[in-house]
Amino acid sequence: MKKLPLILSVCITACLSLSVALSSAQAASPAEDQKIFQDFFKKKFPDIKEAEFANGVYAVDSVGRESWEAIEEFPPYEPVVDKGAEMWKKPFANGKGFKDCFKEGPAIAGKYPHWDKEKSMVMTLPLAINNCLEANGEKPLKYKKGKINNILAYMAFESRGQKVNVEMSDDPKALEAYQKGKDFWLAKRGQLNMSCAGCHAQNASNKIRADVLSPAFGHPTGFPVYRSKWGGMGTLHRRFTGCNKQVRAKPFKAQGEEYRNLEFFLTYMSNGLELNGPSSRK
Repeated sequence: MKKLPLILSVCITACLSLSVALSSAQAASPAEDQKIFQDFFKKKFPDIKEAEFANGVYAVDSVGRESWEAIEEFPPYEPVVDKGAEMWKKPFANGKGFKDCFKEGPAIAGKYPHWDKEKSMVMTLPLAINNCLEANGEKPLKYKKGKINNILAYMAFESRGQKVNVEMSDDPKALEAYQKGKDFWLAKRGQLNMSCAGCHAQNASNKIRADVLSPAFGHPTGFPVYRSKWGGMGTLHRRFTGCNKQVRAKPFKAQGEEYRNLEFFLTYMSNGLELNGPSSRK
């Protein structure tokens, strides 16, 4: 009989406290969910300062943190930020530019994602960038890798230090989108029958083979990221895609409703942390 993959056996033996708490709080408000979520990680890691959760896995992996801090001395995403600055300044064919769409300037990452009542959907920054391009007759960018990361990296860099502050609309459709994101995070999927919560809550800081699992609290703060595994930059939805593939589930479309709702939920759960993108990860 074949042994279960290590990633699956770790998940099976996990305590289910956060999943049970959130699942049993179906009638709870998003604010109540957020308190349950953040308190879970603060109690699980009592020696870690809250602000450290913005550093992802390096908040809980002291060995990996040493290498990460050395890499951050000469970060591999610096050229990408420079390319993004050029994209921001370069006029479109019609003479307009990103500054005409984002009149507050590039430092607006803290305003995303948000509920767009007019469009009745979660609006993310990559989606807003492509809406800007298409409205000005330009070709939209791919959502997982490539040039989208240049402009996102620049806008993230300019937004550093802003606090995550996703506001929850009282629009019933916004609450429905939030609930769908929450359900996605809790649901088991794929051939390995695993959930986001199984790895990044119950098993946060545990190892799967040589990799340390990162805490979900703070997951969205550092994107886009340069990953050594990728040899380049990637968006949050590229990472969602990779996670789905790792549990042998069919990924959803980047910037589709499923991943946008998941981003809405996860970012709301990280309210209060500082944005520190772009960043580097293993």
